[in-house]
Amino acid sequence: MRTELSRRLVEVFRWTDPGQGSTHLVSDVSGWWRDPDLLAGIGPALADLFRTERPTVVVAPEVTGLLLGPLVATALGVGFVPAYKESGDRRIVEPTTWARTAPDYRGRSLSLGVRDRHLGPGDRALVVDDWAATGAQLRALYEVVAARGGRALGAAVLVADCPPEVAAELRLRALLTADELDG
Repeated sequence: MRTELSRRLVEVFRWTDPGQGSTHLVSDVSGWWRDPDLLAGIGPALADLFRTERPTVVVAPEVTGLLLGPLVATALGVGFVPAYKESGDRRIVEPTTWARTAPDYRGRSLSLGVRDRHLGPGDRALVVDDWAATGAQLRALYEVVAARGGRALGAAVLVADCPPEVAAELRLRALLTADELDG
């Protein structure tokens, strides 16, 4: 049974055509951030997917994760740890643990890093993101959590767009599936 929140997420979601030469539509989730009721409900809804596992920290990757992660962390009453994408124009000058992703749905491989002082042994990390297609970023963040001595409990995402076996492997829970957004 679809919740009112899920119904509204589907209602304001849009696929957009990026134009000539593109081979696929692009998701437009900007309506989710514009609606104050949706924005207020997203954090608690994602938190509820893992509340009983009692996370001690939420970890989320740039860019959309930097919006979602704090919403979920606040709903759980725990801290938030941002995971940065390696960039040639920005340098993190303190010890940071990095992991490289497998190629994502676009064929890109990224490096994701967390400052060592923010994640450590005993942490029970909930990974949060907006969309899971291949699970590449989630796997990399699980590696970072493990390398810091923590335990990744699973991932809470707004949209699961991966095969069921990938979702099961990643302990992925979602508010929606991509199929629900297609109609």
